[in-house]
Formats: sequence, C-alpha cells, structure tokens
Amino acid sequence: MGSLDNTSRTDATKSYGSNYFGEWTYDDFGNPAFRYTCDQRRDQKAETPVNKGLLDPTEHIHQVGNDRLVVIASNHGYVQVRQDEGGPKFLNCVSPERAQFGGGIGYLTDGTETLSTFYGQNTEPRNFERVFGMGYYQKKVTGQRLSVDQVIHTPFGDDPVVLSQVTIRNLSREAIPSVRWVEYWGCHQYQFSFRLYMLAQAHKTSVTDLRHQFGDRFKNSFSQIDDQDTGLINKKSYVSDSAEESAAWEALKPVLAANPTMFAGGAVSDPADHRVAFDDLCPPKTFLASLDAPADAASAHAEAFFGSGGLENPSGLQDELVTDVSDAGPSSAMLLQRNFSLGVGESRTLYFLYGYNTSETDEPVRALVEKYREEASNTWQKSSAHWHSAGMKFITEDPWVSRETAWNYYYLRSALTFDSYFQEHILTQGAQYVYVMGNNSSSRDPLQHALPLVYSDPQICKEVLRYTLKMVRPDGSIPYGMVGHGMPMPTIMDDASDIPLFLLWLASEYVLATRDAAFLDEIISTYPLHAGSQEKASVLHLLQAVYECMHSKIGTGTHGLFRQLQDDWNDAVVTIWVPEANRSECVRDGESVPNSAMAAYTFDNYAQMLQYVGRSSEAASLAALQQLVDTAALQADIHREATRRTWTGKWFKRAWLGLKTGWIGERNIWLEPQPWAMISGAADDEMTTTLIDSIDTLLRQPSTLGAMQQNGCGEAMANDRKRSPGMSVNGGLWPALNVLLVWALTQKGFDSMAWDEWKRNSLARHAEVYPDVWYGTWSSLDSINSSFNERPGRASFSETFNQEDFPVTNSHCHASQLTGIPKLLGVQFTATGLTLRPPPALAAYAFESALLGSSRDSKECRGWYAPAVGGEWEVVIQLTEAMKLSMVWVEINGKEEATRWTKAGYLLIIGRSSASAPLSWKIGFEQSRIKC
Repeated sequence: MGSLDNTSRTDATKSYGSNYFGEWTYDDFGNPAFRYTCDQRRDQKAETPVNKGLLDPTEHIHQVGNDRLVVIASNHGYVQVRQDEGGPKFLNCVSPERAQFGGGIGYLTDGTETLSTFYGQNTEPRNFERVFGMGYYQKKVTGQRLSVDQVIHTPFGDDPVVLSQVTIRNLSREAIPSVRWVEYWGCHQYQFSFRLYMLAQAHKTSVTDLRHQFGDRFKNSFSQIDDQDTGLINKKSYVSDSAEESAAWEALKPVLAANPTMFAGGAVSDPADHRVAFDDLCPPKTFLASLDAPADAASAHAEAFFGSGGLENPSGLQDELVTDVSDAGPSSAMLLQRNFSLGVGESRTLYFLYGYNTSETDEPVRALVEKYREEASNTWQKSSAHWHSAGMKFITEDPWVSRETAWNYYYLRSALTFDSYFQEHILTQGAQYVYVMGNNSSSRDPLQHALPLVYSDPQICKEVLRYTLKMVRPDGSIPYGMVGHGMPMPTIMDDASDIPLFLLWLASEYVLATRDAAFLDEIISTYPLHAGSQEKASVLHLLQAVYECMHSKIGTGTHGLFRQLQDDWNDAVVTIWVPEANRSECVRDGESVPNSAMAAYTFDNYAQMLQYVGRSSEAASLAALQQLVDTAALQADIHREATRRTWTGKWFKRAWLGLKTGWIGERNIWLEPQPWAMISGAADDEMTTTLIDSIDTLLRQPSTLGAMQQNGCGEAMANDRKRSPGMSVNGGLWPALNVLLVWALTQKGFDSMAWDEWKRNSLARHAEVYPDVWYGTWSSLDSINSSFNERPGRASFSETFNQEDFPVTNSHCHASQLTGIPKLLGVQFTATGLTLRPPPALAAYAFESALLGSSRDSKECRGWYAPAVGGEWEVVIQLTEAMKLSMVWVEINGKEEATRWTKAGYLLIIGRSSASAPLSWKIGFEQSRIKC
C-alpha cells in the first residue's frame, strides 16, 4: 500500500465512482481500495443528521470482516468488533464518557515526538492517510522523526481474530535509542439487545443509553495469557439485573401483546428452550496478544493511561506503562507496551492479535496465539490473495464494473457471522436492522443475500438454507426474524406471507445450479433446537411443508391470489395504506399480486428441481416425485392466470386490501409485482411491451438512479405512519426490487435497458450523481430516497426507522448487484442443464465464478459449467440472428462438434462434466459477418 499517492486529486482525475470524500484505487495486492481523504473534523460536508447513537454526525465507517466476525472501522481511527455467538454485540464499543474508545489505535513516542493512529481535532490531514480495503483498514501517520503504518485486518476464513500490524520507521538522520508503542483495545461491551430496543421505543428514551447501561452491569477481570508476557485475557461476569429495568420490562410485555407493532415489538413468548434468550449473560472472553515479541508492560487501567491529556494526547505517554491487570472499572481496557530502538532509516514491524473465545478454558486463545506467531507476517498478503481470487468476476468495457463486482462480493462475504444457537453462518442485513434495532430480519433477506453465493460459495449458501430450514414450524410457516440467541422476533409481522416463497426460490436455485440433490436428503433439526424432544426432518420434507403452507395456511382470496396477511415483501402496505378500522378485514381478506406473480415462477422452478431429482431417483419414489412436480406446475399456472387478471391495461395492480379499502395499484404503478409478472410469464407479449413502456416512462426516466418503487406522490396513505414522497415504500429506490427488473428486462429482450438499469443501481452511479453524500460510495442501504424526495440520494428516516443512523453495510445493495450479473447473461438453470443468452448490449464481456463462466468478444463465445456433481447437461444458448449467421464452428469439451439447434432455434450444447473437469464450450464467429 505504500505505493498509494498521498497527494489530493481533483474530481476530474479521480476514478469513476469516486466522490468528495475520497477516491477509488487499487492496492499492492491488485484489489480495489477506497482512499478516504475527507478531514471530517473540519469539513461541514462530512456531517450527517443522526440521532444519538453509535455514530456521531461526522463518523463514516467501513466494514472489515471474515467468516466469523465483523469489524466496523471508523474514519476517526478506531475499530469496533462485532460477534454474534450468544447474540449480536460489540465487544469493544466506543463510549467516551466511560473512557472507552473501541480499539485498534496506538501511540508512538520517542520522548521527543508523539504520533497516534487516532484521527483527532489536532490531526494534520496531510500527514494522516486512511485506506478502506478488502479485509483491512490502513492508517499511515507521518511525523518529523517517525512514521507509523498500522493495518487492522481480519484473516480470511473462520478464525475469531483481528490482527494489528504496525510498521514504525525512523525518518531522522540519527539512531533513536528508545521508542515506545502502546497498543490499545477497549473492553466495553454493547449488546444489540432487541429487548432494550422495545423498551426504548415504548418509553421514548435512548436505546443506546440502555444498552450502554446494560454493559455496565458486567464486572471485568483480567489475567495473563501465559507466563511469557504475551498479553491479556478479559473475562466479563454478569453482576445483577436492574430492578427498575426489570419492572419496566414486565410491565411492557402485556402492552406489546395487546398492541403489537412492526419493528418496535410485539407479543413476547416464553423461551422455547433453555438456550433461547434476548441477551447474552455469558459473553465470550476477549484477549490481546503481542505476537512477534513479549510485551514490555500490560495494563488494564485505561483511565490512568489517558489521564488529563485524553484520547489525543494521553498523559500516560510521559512515563513507562506500569503492568497492572486489576479491574479498572468502566474504563477497563487492554494496553500492551513494546519498547525498542531504531537505527537510521530502520523500520520495525510489530504484530498484535485481538480476538474472542467462547470456550470456558483459555486453551483456544493460546492455540490462536501460536498459530498467528507463525503466520502474522504474511497473513495480510495471504488474505488479500484469497479475496483477489474469490467470488464473481465480471469484466466489461467499463473498467469500474470489475472493481465494483469484486468490492460487492467482499462486502457481502465479509458480513458473515456465526449464530451459536442455530450453529450456522448467517448473512444479516446489517445497517440499522442490526446496529440500531438489533434484529436479523426479515427471514426473506438472508435468502436473497445468499443467491449470488450459489455461483461462488455454495457451502455458505447451504448454511443460510439450513439456518432458515431450522426455523420452519410444524405448519410450514417461518418466523419473521430472529433476535438475541434463538429468539423469534416479537412483531405483528410474524406470519409474513411471502417468506416461504423465498426459501423455495433459493433452495431450488441451489440444487438446480450445483446438482447437489443429496442436500435434499439431509436431516435437519427444527426449532426449538434444545428442547427435550427434538423434531427432525429431511430438507425435502421441510421444503414441501413450506410449499404446502402457501396453500393451507396462507391460502388464496376471492380473486385467486395468495393472501397477504399482515405483510408480503412490503412490510408497510397494511400499516400505512389501510385505515385502522379496516385492518382486521384486510389481514383476513387481503390478497397480494406480488405473492402470486412470484409463486408462478417459484413453483415452476421448484417443479424443475423436483424433476431433476426424479431423474436419479429410485423407481419407487419416482411416481410420488412426479406427482409433486405436476402439482407445483399446475399451481404455477393457476397463479400465473390469477396475476394476469389484475392487468389494468398499463400495469398490474398491487394488492386487494378488502372490500372496505379496495385495490391499490390502479392509479399508481407499484414496481413490486411487475418484474415477477414478466419473469413468471403472467404478462403476455402485448402486456410486456406496454408494461415496460410504463416502467420506463414512470419509474425509470424521472429517476436519477435506478427505477423507483412507485411513481408520483403515491396513493392515499392512512394512519399516522405516512412516508414522504420518494422515501422508502412510497417511491424510494430498492436494489432488491431493481435486480428483478434487470432480470425481467433481459428475459424479455430489452438488453440495453437492463444493462442501463444495472449500472444505474451501482455504487459508482450514486457517487457520481450525489458526490456530497458519503454513503452510497463504498456501501449503502436497502433503500435510498428517489428524485421525488426533498432529500434525493439520501437515506429514509422516521421516528423508529432513521436509516441515516447507520447508513452502510446493508447486504442488499451488494448482493442485488451480484445477483443481477448472471441475470444480465440470461442464466436460468433447468432440470436438464441451463439456458443463457450472451447480452447483445455488451460487445465484449467476461464472467467467471466457481460454478459457471461465460465470455464473449468479436471472435468467440466461450463458457463452462462445473456443478458439484458430474453428469450430462444440456446448455441452451440464445444467440442473436447476427451471431447465428456468422457462426462457423462449435467446440464442446475441446472437440469440434456438429451444430445442433432446439425447436425454438437456439443453439444446443450437450456434454458431460465430471468432479474434476467442467463441461466447456466455444463458439467461433466469422468476424467480417458478426455485428456486435
């Protein structure tokens, strides 16, 4: 990273997708990195309107993570580490009033000059460089005599650790005989308790204060890792409940049961087994180790170290740190001091390991320390190499596309954590859902996040599926979300009517793509997981229960559409658009067009998956499987026709809300059902042409970014929870919707519009259109205000849902763009193989993943398919007429073959793959005849 230029550049010379706050570049490992250049302490453009919470108004953050933990890195220099075993929490939360400052900051002094990797009020911006990288946060501070290059990074993989790599260089013309470095990591725990969020919402108080106070009720104790001065271990012991808080909680529960809400709480059930809990009373131990040499001193007394000089100029730097590991109260921290000398021009690299341990013994700590003593010096390089080679690759003539694809994969994969109740890795939404409200909701969201991982990381995809399958209730329904440790989220939205469809979608996509039919035979334990009698079922049995739930529990209404119940994909339709007096009728009788439109595709896909499984099944089970296939296909047809009947002449209606409220989506076009209507075939050719014109005219053209969820000022809203025009579900921009539009446009042959829509939803586009908004550049949210809003390009906000309080790390904005890439290429898996359509809008491109590859230039189309299970596959390639006319040869698995065509006039590739070799193909063109 030393090669990065520290000179400010003008906007004209920055890479596309950079903005006021910095610029995109590539690091020494060939990976994208964002060089953050804003002096947020003095620049008014850095300020964001936030409620009192985890982020201050000028705080901009970056996600650093591996498969086990997530690190939130601040432009102020410190980092906070989140882990989810026992319940989501920061292990080292910032709380200045407690003299707690996160971690990953350090202080260097030689008695003459002092440098810090905290970016404070007195920091000279020209001497402080910050880089947000893939798996790391780098801070470079340059003084007159010394320089510090600190890299906070997470090793690629599943280890619960963070490394701090500190390179110190002597810039003077003389030897420096005595140099001291003090490494600081705080110990204040902050649990993202949904119980406390419900209390705070009910009493109109600060959830941040309640959670900090809960953290204060743990007593710290410290011990040495070993007798070699390696470092410290911090253990927390819960002292006692707060009588006042406990009384308030018990009083609130009947109120919530009688008056359930969407995100502020609902009826609270008793824990289903002894491990279910809202809060973690036995949090993991944390540790800090010096790896390359013993620590010269270790202390838990941060308040004494900072003294009157505070965070920017600690008084304790005037003297040697004194070893003292006694409890230091609320300001307890882990500080390690290292002493050394530097010759002229000499540099020295120190390595520190911070992590956590859920075991009762300290042996796992010592094992991790020994492992990284050996590996620390090359961990950053090795991890960066892993990130460089992993995930999807997508190259086009726009150079920023490959950069953003790699970055989106990094942000999605680095959001992984581990749920110790379900014993699976999970992909939460992040952003305000986790860091403000404290929930993993909705259950549909991780299933959407995992869709692109079918191509790159099928094992993670399978864990997300197991995580959701373990929640399936006996009636096939799925909780709206989870909080704490195995606790279903208390909410009025518990029986969301669309969540089963998302599980069927991902499971079918996974099996059809990877050919891992054995997954369907896996035996899954179902909720509650630690009760006396444990229920178990096969994956296929649970999927069928979920499928049956759509018919038996959710059912259809008078228009033949699936019922909406309390909510479908749009959580707010009933709450915002139905008057209070009509709500019970709506929940009973309301119907959802998006549910039926999605079901028409999902049931077809489920039938394709069952048909594939049937090809290799025993004869005894074949008839039963075929009956399931026929039933699912029939139901797909029924819901296709029900959707078709809601056509208005310009678009499809949104929902039937009961006799008293009637239809919505007649006067306004709602995007939610439109892509699914096209994808599922509910829209015929004439409807499709009209519909796409309506979408383009009303939702795309007025927008500065992607398509809007509604047009105009929205239809009449009821109750007191109204949304401003262009915000959230009243016409905001939703990546999870717009990726469906990309898919639908591609499928219907509107390739140029699809490609334009994909680019409009990119981070790069947001940064170019709204360069003074810091978020939306390297990460963003699940929705952004549209051009109809008075604050376009920014986050939505409401009393209970202010997204600007944590406006990045939402997995949707990254997963949706990745999901859109194979959709742009027309990829659709079938019972016998797959179809794809090289997009005419891209004259040249290259797509690669572990599962599938596809590329095109003026000479050839190339591709390969490498499912987990070998077999013979049919690949149907939809070539343009120009491609067909110029095609001169076809090669399959390295051998030229005779050209075969389907009845529809598509090129047919038939060949075998094996466990060690993919099915590959090439199509040669005569260049003088092809028109790209």
